[in-house]
Amino acid sequence: MKTFTLWSGKKRPLKKIFFRTLSVLCMGVLLASSLGGCTSPQKDESLTMTGMYFDTVVTIEAWGTSRDILDHCEELCDRYEHLFSRTLEDSEVSKINNSGGQPVTVSDETAELIRLGLEYGDISDGYFDITIASASELWDFTDNEEKKFPDSEVLAEAAAHIDYHNVKVEGNTVTLTDPMTKIDLGGIAKGYIADRLKDYLQSEGVEHALINLGGNMLAVGSKTDGSSFRIGLQKPFEPDGTPIAVLEVDDQSVVTSGNYERYFEKDGTIYHHILNPDTGYPIQNDLYQVSIISDRSVDGDALSTTCYALGLEKGMELIRSLDGVEAVFVTSDYELHTTTEDLPLSQ
Repeated sequence: MKTFTLWSGKKRPLKKIFFRTLSVLCMGVLLASSLGGCTSPQKDESLTMTGMYFDTVVTIEAWGTSRDILDHCEELCDRYEHLFSRTLEDSEVSKINNSGGQPVTVSDETAELIRLGLEYGDISDGYFDITIASASELWDFTDNEEKKFPDSEVLAEAAAHIDYHNVKVEGNTVTLTDPMTKIDLGGIAKGYIADRLKDYLQSEGVEHALINLGGNMLAVGSKTDGSSFRIGLQKPFEPDGTPIAVLEVDDQSVVTSGNYERYFEKDGTIYHHILNPDTGYPIQNDLYQVSIISDRSVDGDALSTTCYALGLEKGMELIRSLDGVEAVFVTSDYELHTTTEDLPLSQ
């Protein structure tokens, strides 16, 4: 088991840590809005885009914009899926995974996202590892009736190739120094994509929007009346999306990771999709859920997974060592633990 040695000492600004960048919905949006579609968009009228990308529902609601802009958002989602997906055969990530250790030239976006993933490997002391794919592909959390476990020897062999240090990025060239290592960007890609969508919307003059990538929520500004967006944090294991708490955010991201998103239960134990890089088995601790509030969604995406893997105490320590980030932890007794008492949180 990896030992935790980071984050003691003074706070470090995120801008100095991160590279420049950029299932089922895990959060419900408590938001009333009207849909508009006139030729000249009005500030208080919204349009909505909904699509299926990254194996999840993607929804963007934007005020005072045009259908062409939302259509381009959909094109961006399709492009990023064909760059970052582990399951699409023609994606850049698949080309890396099938390269047999040979160098692969990728786009600027893929190279940047992999660098971010490697940076989080360092920040998390290896608890966040983008080479988890060799183990994650052995688990099936979609068929709860079967409740199958991977063969223990096969899983142990897969775990032996999980090490983000096996990934080298030089410019736009990515090389796997262990040909059996495989990349899975699922723990960080949606946050990166949400940030890029926000960048695009703002470049087109959009001042009010809400981006939802399968529960990764990112607000552009506030609501048109100046009030905050209200984001519901889903109560774990409630199928109807009942919120356990509500956050008010302006121009920020809220990302949640939890053991109830993809899982099955056997003999009283929950087996879920957040895996231990050392063993390939699901993390077992006293947490049900972690929600991260941050300016950038890419930060929240990686930190929510990392903090879940670290557990309550070490996860709180990590978040309190970073500027501009807060968190809400939900333990198995459904108690909420926040990194600050100043969060605009209601129950």
